Amino acid sequence: MCARLGLALSVLLLSLGHAVAYADALDGALAVRSAYVNFDHGVIELNAHVAYPLNPTILKALQNGVTLSFNVEARIEQVRRFWFNATVIDVTLHRELAYHVVTRRYVVRDVQSGAQSSFATVKQALRYLQRVRNWPILVESQLQSGRYIISVRAGVRRGQLPASLRALLFWTDDWQRESPWFSWPLPG
Repeated sequence: MCARLGLALSVLLLSLGHAVAYADALDGALAVRSAYVNFDHGVIELNAHVAYPLNPTILKALQNGVTLSFNVEARIEQVRRFWFNATVIDVTLHRELAYHVVTRRYVVRDVQSGAQSSFATVKQALRYLQRVRNWPILVESQLQSGRYIISVRAGVRRGQLPASLRALLFWTDDWQRESPWFSWPLPG
C-alpha cells in the first residue's frame, strides 16, 4: 500500500514539474512589428506582421497535444477632442495551431471560417501565423467625417489541453500574453 502511494505521489510530482515547465513557454518576443491598411472597393483591409515566441518548451507542448491560440485584434476609434475616443469597431482574428501526431504536421485553423493549412515544420506554421494579409475589418461607409486611429495587438494563449494535463492545469492560465498596441492614424 505504501509503495503504491509513494509511486502515485512520485508520478504526481513529476507531472506537476512537467506542468510548471509549461508555464514559462510564452517567454520570448511577442509584438506587432508592422501594420498598415489598404482600401479596396470601400473595404478597409488590414495587413500586419507579428512576432510570436518560439522556444523548445512551445515545441514540446505542441508535440504533447497542447493547442495554442493566436489572435490578432484590430480596433478603430474615432478621435474626440473633449471626450474619450469612440470605438467604431473591435474585431479579432482567431487562429489555432496544433500538432497532429499521425501525420506529423502542424495545422493552423482559422476558428471563424474553419479553413485549415498544414505545414511540415513549426517554423513554417509560425511564419504563416505571423502574417495577416488583406483581412477585411471595416466598410468605409461606417466611418463619418473626422479623425480615426487604428490599433492592432497580438495575443497568444493556451487552447485545448490533452486530458492528462487538463486535470493538472485546471487552476492556471499562465499561458496567456498580449503584445502592446501598435497604433497609427487611419489615412483618410
